[in-house]
Amino acid sequence: MSRQLKQRNRQQMAIEELRKNDMMAHLLDSLDAGQNIGHYGRLVFAMVARHFLSESELIDYLRKDKDFSEEQARSMYLQVQGKDYNPPRRERVLEWQSQQDFIICPNADDPDACNVYKDLQFPEEIYEHISEYHEQKA
Repeated sequence: MSRQLKQRNRQQMAIEELRKNDMMAHLLDSLDAGQNIGHYGRLVFAMVARHFLSESELIDYLRKDKDFSEEQARSMYLQVQGKDYNPPRRERVLEWQSQQDFIICPNADDPDACNVYKDLQFPEEIYEHISEYHEQKA
């Protein structure tokens, strides 16, 4: 199997994994349609998708937003990666959604909706970082 084909298969598996979460499927579909998903939609997408997609794949997806340039996409990726942001909790997504027109969480009335931790499996260090944060807060 060629390297390019393996990479395409890996990316397709990553996209399928992201689609296990309704909010991420909604963001992927909206980006595929070239919609402007707003600053916070792009931020949520980047904070979650960076754990599944390569840098170039994530930037390519963000560029599908018709109002977002390659330079802006690269800058957002570097910011999220550089600050090592954890994927946002549902409450944060809803807070951010209230600050823009685009609906990030389409089923906001469902208490399980937009909880990426319920549907997706992140690297172990994400869960460790969250535990450390809560321990320090306590």
